Amino acid sequence: MKNRFDEQVEVLNTQMIEMGAMIETTIEGACDALLNGDLTKARAIMDADTVVDRKEREIESLCLRMLLTRQPVAHDLRVVSSALKMITDMERIGDQAADISEIVTMMDYSAIKQPAHFAAMARAAIDMVHRAIDAYVRRDVVLARDVIQSDDTVDGLFTDVKNELIELLAADSARGGEALDLLMIAKYFERIGDHATNIAEWVEYSVTGYYKGEELR
Repeated sequence: MKNRFDEQVEVLNTQMIEMGAMIETTIEGACDALLNGDLTKARAIMDADTVVDRKEREIESLCLRMLLTRQPVAHDLRVVSSALKMITDMERIGDQAADISEIVTMMDYSAIKQPAHFAAMARAAIDMVHRAIDAYVRRDVVLARDVIQSDDTVDGLFTDVKNELIELLAADSARGGEALDLLMIAKYFERIGDHATNIAEWVEYSVTGYYKGEELR
């Protein structure tokens, strides 16, 4: 029975890595669509959200079968329960990439002046997701904790972007619609950073048994 469970864990790891690759592709595509005004790519990212959702359901079904038929304990239980938590955050990242892309398709790029810190914030959030997935693949607690610390950087850049948009509105109130679109997108990237933090916290828990700020000293 243990060998069978180990085989299922390998399948689970493979599917988790596949879903991680999917969401990395979607947020990178959404970022490129945003920064370059690529409407074709934006629509493709919106369509890809259904694939991410399907992968979440597949992994959820596998985890539930493992819990019901194998009744894992200790580390094995943490691996499965953490995967269930992580796929929720990964699915939300896919949703937010699709939401960003939808806004991109409705924006008037002839009138847009993106805030100076906008691209840096998007890239920082994407980097957090990439490193969170990498931490899961490597079972790397140090990297996971580094991702958690990086959330402060994304939050700081969000504040910078918000302040730039306030200045934009003060200078030209007619650009309120544009500023609102950009603020919504910035908030989505800030939330993506939060989800990457959650993933990293569950990586730490799956390896050490500690969660949300509890650390081995």
